[in-house]
Amino acid sequence: MDSVSGHRHELSKIRNIGIIAHIDAGKTTVTERFLYYSGKTHRIGDIDDGTTIMDYLDEERRRGITIVAAAASFQWNSARHHCLVHLIDTPGHIDFTAEVERSLRVADGAVVIFSGVEGVEAQSEKVWRQSDHYHVPKLAFVNKMDRLGASFQRVLADIKAKFSGVKVAAFQLPIGQEADLKGIIDLISMKALFFEGDDGSRIRLADLESEYQEEALLAREELMSTVAELSDEVAEFYLSEQEVPLPLLMKELRRLVIGNKLCPVFTGSAKKNIGIQPLLDAVLDYLPSPEDCPVCHGLNPKDGSPLEISAHDPVFCGLVFKVVASGSADLLYLRSYSGHLSLSDSIFNPRTKEKLRIKRILRLYAKNVEPMDSVGPGDIVGLIGPQNVGTGDTLCAVNRPVLLERIDFPEPVISMAVEPKSSKDKDRLDACLDLLCREDPTLSLSIHENTGQRLLSGMGELHLEINSNRIKSEFNIEVRCGAPQVAFRETLCSDCTVTGIFDKVLGDNSYYAEVDIRLEPVPRLEKGLEVNLAVKSRQGMPNAWFESALETLSGGLRTGGNWGYPLFYIRAAVTGIRGVPDKTTEAAISGAVLDALQKAISTGTLLLEPLMSLEIIAPENVIGEITGYLQSRRAVIHGIENLPGIKKLSCEVPLAEMFGFSKALPKLSGGRAAFSMEPCGYQEISQADLERLSAR
Repeated sequence: MDSVSGHRHELSKIRNIGIIAHIDAGKTTVTERFLYYSGKTHRIGDIDDGTTIMDYLDEERRRGITIVAAAASFQWNSARHHCLVHLIDTPGHIDFTAEVERSLRVADGAVVIFSGVEGVEAQSEKVWRQSDHYHVPKLAFVNKMDRLGASFQRVLADIKAKFSGVKVAAFQLPIGQEADLKGIIDLISMKALFFEGDDGSRIRLADLESEYQEEALLAREELMSTVAELSDEVAEFYLSEQEVPLPLLMKELRRLVIGNKLCPVFTGSAKKNIGIQPLLDAVLDYLPSPEDCPVCHGLNPKDGSPLEISAHDPVFCGLVFKVVASGSADLLYLRSYSGHLSLSDSIFNPRTKEKLRIKRILRLYAKNVEPMDSVGPGDIVGLIGPQNVGTGDTLCAVNRPVLLERIDFPEPVISMAVEPKSSKDKDRLDACLDLLCREDPTLSLSIHENTGQRLLSGMGELHLEINSNRIKSEFNIEVRCGAPQVAFRETLCSDCTVTGIFDKVLGDNSYYAEVDIRLEPVPRLEKGLEVNLAVKSRQGMPNAWFESALETLSGGLRTGGNWGYPLFYIRAAVTGIRGVPDKTTEAAISGAVLDALQKAISTGTLLLEPLMSLEIIAPENVIGEITGYLQSRRAVIHGIENLPGIKKLSCEVPLAEMFGFSKALPKLSGGRAAFSMEPCGYQEISQADLERLSAR
């Protein structure tokens, strides 16, 4: 079956890709061209006109940015390829980094887009690191080469300097740049490509003009030299100064890209319809199919032993990577890894230990869907029907339970009180907030223990603002929102080793347990908390004791320290457990851990505030005023980089000092500056700074 809505595709004819980049680099514009040239749409969607397919939410179209990851499936039929492409267009704003995280978890490959003017920006580095975490092979596309100040060579050098873990090589060169951009040079075929017609749909191949021959030959020599370093087969031809046969070259290039040893760089302008079809061909030429990465790893939920899931395995297994919550039935975005799933089948959720029924299987196309009868391995589809399923859950066959690797999401760094204007809307608001948190794992809801207020926590001001707008516009609930507050953390003042004791008589029974724990504060600890088991001898003690100790210690650290904030930057270990037969239970173990934790906290904690990495691009004549403004807000300036006609300022600044910065920056710069922020850890805050912030 060859249609997009069908389900029987060869694994080698499927591509699952994510489009990732810094905000405003052109992800959605590139995606809209992919859809148009594939024939999926008959009109090119435009961000400025609010006619995009992928940015379909009202908030996205009003702001001109991507907020949620949108998936689209389409068939790409070119002279060389006939493939089904599942594409996920991700947000570029740091507040929505969870959308990137979950998309990369299920993607087999990624296209990283860079602006030809700004080059590698803060969020560019962030999404590149996220893709490295999941070992996702990448292609790079230098976009906006028609813009004033664009330079392919400068951006190429920037990519090579910033991402030294992989060889980076140009596969194309632009013909002209800025207003003179005419086409591209393909360094594999050494041909010029021109994109003709109002929509750039007609591609004309031509021999290179003499003025571009020398530059193209030098670039191709550099490309072949890079490939020869990585491939012995190519090196044999290269060192003997023979032309590498094209089939061998393409085979080796594909192998190196899939192996994350080489990142090809392409170029063009999505806005001007230059270079998009060759980029889509390159996705199919070089990025992996499910056949190229046939094994994924999981755990047996019964005993924790490792399992391997093969794409050729007949038994179904898939991962839910996104939930679109609804009061009636949630829409689940699922990546299938093995087997087939039909509407009549029962499946199993190992987390909840529930059997589930599928009511509908859907081919995804942004907010539109098409019904399907079944889904095969390597596919990305929507499911409707299963209840109590969350992001990161594995759905599998009843007779072979498996837990696939879950998705790690960052902790919220900012909170806001949300209350209904009318008391009659209290229950509706609670249901709405539960739905929003079910959709977005980086949103969390808590109740302030002193005031009883609902606190909605998220990744930034924009994140909370957009969700509060959704409460009003989508759910028609009038709410009052408090001023955003940063999410503080605590850490211990020093290392400590303590023993907790639980010794109580409850009713007719007595309970006893002793637990030793070691706690060590570690500044800038990557995961924030590390909880391990370091007991030398476990002889005669049931596993349930150790599981209870670890679970209680992990939960206790998140409960709060002397100021009531969760503990952070701590490496913790259970080093010893002692019990008495018939008196030591899992509950007694938990009680001893909590006693030890309380003793450790009483030795003293430090208050930590979230820190942001800030990058600002502004004209030279206003950069001094911006720098002064930031330094008055405790910013640490790391450097100011020269770009054509502009400056790029990099610094670290406490999040608490950045409230309202998006409104202050246009006034400081006359509306000519742009900025991006991302969380970069926590730092100690002094009592004086805390009092000053509280007085604002």
